[in-house]
Amino acid sequence: MSNLSEKHCVPCEGGVAPLTRAEAEALRKRISAAWQLDAEGKSLRREYGFVDFYRTISFVNALAHVANVEDHHPDLEVGYNYCRVRYTTHAIGGLSENDFICAARIDAIAAR
Repeated sequence: MSNLSEKHCVPCEGGVAPLTRAEAEALRKRISAAWQLDAEGKSLRREYGFVDFYRTISFVNALAHVANVEDHHPDLEVGYNYCRVRYTTHAIGGLSENDFICAARIDAIAAR
C-alpha cells in the first residue's frame, strides 16, 4: 500500500506538535482505507476480524512484537474473534507519523 511499512518509528518524547487533521488525512490515504481517524483527528482506529480466538491472539502477539520493536504501543481491545487497534502518540496528545508507520506494519502482518 505504501512505503510507510518500511519506515521505523522515531522516538517522541513530546515537544513537537501533533499532526494537523489535513496532515493526518494525507497519511491516512497511504494506508488501508479500513483505518479511520476519530472526529478530532487525534487517533487512528481499525478493527480486525478473525475466525477464532487462536488466530486473534496470534495476531495480537505479532502486533505486540512490532510495538516493542518500534517502541510505539497501541491501545487494544481484544475479544474472541476481533482485535480493535487504536493508535495515538500520547506524548504529544495526537497523531504523529509513528502511528501511521505502525498501522502500515500491522496491515502487512494481517495480510499474511
